[in-house]
Amino acid sequence: MPPRPHLYFDNNATAPLRPEAMEAIQAAMGPPSNPSSVHGYGRAARMAVEAARAEIAILAGCRGADVVFTSGGTEANNLALSVFDHVITSAVEHDSVLRVVPDATIIGVDGEGRIDLDQLRDVLGSLPDDRRGRTLVSVMSANNETGVLQPIADVVALAREAGVATHSDMVQVLGKQHLDFAASGLDYASLSAHKIGGPTGVGALLVRPGLRMTSLLRGGGQEQGRRSGTENFLGIVGFGAAARAAFDDVAHYRAMALWRDRLESRLTAGRNDVRLFGAAADRIANTACLAVNEKSAETMVMTLDLAGVAISAGSACSSGKVHESHVLKAMGAGVDASRAIRISGGWNTGEADFERLAELLLAL
Repeated sequence: MPPRPHLYFDNNATAPLRPEAMEAIQAAMGPPSNPSSVHGYGRAARMAVEAARAEIAILAGCRGADVVFTSGGTEANNLALSVFDHVITSAVEHDSVLRVVPDATIIGVDGEGRIDLDQLRDVLGSLPDDRRGRTLVSVMSANNETGVLQPIADVVALAREAGVATHSDMVQVLGKQHLDFAASGLDYASLSAHKIGGPTGVGALLVRPGLRMTSLLRGGGQEQGRRSGTENFLGIVGFGAAARAAFDDVAHYRAMALWRDRLESRLTAGRNDVRLFGAAADRIANTACLAVNEKSAETMVMTLDLAGVAISAGSACSSGKVHESHVLKAMGAGVDASRAIRISGGWNTGEADFERLAELLLAL
């Protein structure tokens, strides 16, 4: 294993596992733990799963019955999209939305990455009546590369007026802002455990009561028939513990917004070749996306890694290679779409970490 970086700023990819989650997982290891079994071991596992479901529901502002466990945010997105014949989405969505529905109707964004609500209104208004019940508007709450927040309340209002269902990828906002899925008007929302310090390989889809669901998997009918397959017991227990620990994190992230803004101000004041993305829009507190003129993202990631700092290329894909970011391209970033780096703090990131990172970036 390579040595851990002294500064970890890649929390939008995955956050460090919280000690509370690790302890919960370790405590649950050992006994046979199939929550569908009717004997004592199975009943104990079921109680632990339902306790975790309740913790996640509290953090997300919904009922426990609205939480459908999945293998992560990608599966949750796929599960929601699979219910509908037609999807309307934005140009800056995660690949787990865009690649699932290559024939989706794409709504553009402005230079800060905010969805074009006028275009969305026009598209919804042009839908034939017989297509409205089979259409879903899917818009992420916060972008994973830039941190830009979308006007979800406005999106929901437009969709409701048109009689169209709504979904939001809320993976990046969980734990960073107070969520109230029940009051949001959304029909579906996707969550992921490892973005809040839970384990990888587990997430959830929130489903408004009474809405139809079609499991992507066929088999045992777990999760009330909404997601077949034996539950990831240890992952779910860890997710629940992370959700409980994350409940009080909002104040930490409010402070982090100031640390992030101060870092950006120092960079733009200290050098004239820095370009910020989405900085004029509302953003989640932990994220900064920027490019330095004539410096490739790959070079910056490697240079900082050697200095003990973990960041990511804003356009990093699953293979670890760097390609042009479709998010920044949609925002009109031009050549900088392949130069951007992403800085993302997390639950254990402090003010001094941002100050040290600013010093290192100024010295590049």
